[in-house]
Amino acid sequence: MLESLGSLAAGPWIYAMVGLSVLLDVFVPVLPSGVLVITAATAAAAGSSAAGHVPHDVPDILVLTLSAATASVLGDLVAYRLAWRGGERLDRAIARSRRLTAAQERLGEALARGGGALVVLARFAPAGRSVVSFCAGAAHRRARDFLPWSALAGLSWAGYSVALGYFGGRWLGATWLAAGVSVVALCAAGAAAGFLVRRRPAQP
Repeated sequence: MLESLGSLAAGPWIYAMVGLSVLLDVFVPVLPSGVLVITAATAAAAGSSAAGHVPHDVPDILVLTLSAATASVLGDLVAYRLAWRGGERLDRAIARSRRLTAAQERLGEALARGGGALVVLARFAPAGRSVVSFCAGAAHRRARDFLPWSALAGLSWAGYSVALGYFGGRWLGATWLAAGVSVVALCAAGAAAGFLVRRRPAQP
């Protein structure tokens, strides 16, 4: 198992693959970017536990975290800018969806109050990142209000995902079972975040 998992994530290309997957999943939320991050982190745990140090052919968890977090912010920024320029067509599409309209209103109120906990929370919810980024751009929210919270959200999500894979691999052994348990934990956090986002009141 150690060998197969290590070879799966061997080489520097894993950072580019993780980054590309995380960047694109704001547009295609079904991409398994979280699974990929966890698998790479589990491979890092496999390498560090195999010989007492991290060899060159497994991911470095700090670089992995920064790659995922940076790609998350870049993806949010691209979606934000596209929605900003989307014009009336995108506004009409959001207006036709009660869910998107409500999300846009809650996001606007949160950012206007100087708080962006909703942005961070939505990063863990299924498709929440997409809804928040597009709604922020469509509502022409200021980048200085949105992007710092997007950065915190990306770093929080990346750090949590890497920690799940790495420590799951160290505690449960670097097996597919450990990766599976970590993915379940990530999905559970996403379900909880989705529940909290839906229940979050419009007013403080």
